Amino acid sequence: MVRMNALADALKSICNAEKRGKRQVLIRPRSKVIEKFLLVMMKHGYIEDFEIIDDHRAGKIVVNLTGRINKCGVISPRYDVSVKSIESWTTALLPSRQFGYIVMTTSGGIMDHEEARRKHLGGKILGFFF
Repeated sequence: MVRMNALADALKSICNAEKRGKRQVLIRPRSKVIEKFLLVMMKHGYIEDFEIIDDHRAGKIVVNLTGRINKCGVISPRYDVSVKSIESWTTALLPSRQFGYIVMTTSGGIMDHEEARRKHLGGKILGFFF
């Protein structure tokens, strides 16, 4: 079957592996958006690290899990988010103010909602994790 959203498949497999208590998960296909999303998760300590495997096809990513992820998901369609509306999105998606992150794609790159608010950048919403 055709994959419609590689990021959604990747986040779903991470969430499922986390629920099962696995230490590693294999994600395929590899994409730049998935890599940047994983970098944001790694920066905040939700995953340990990840390794990119080049198989001369679509590529694979092996993610080492820490057991900190409760839920992660993608927001589809990728809604436009202004700097003013970041707060309303955080209240709608995250369980509390000091817990979890929304990942956005902005003109300054892919970053979490707190960094986007600090840099005063709006953009499109990719997903969330907590």
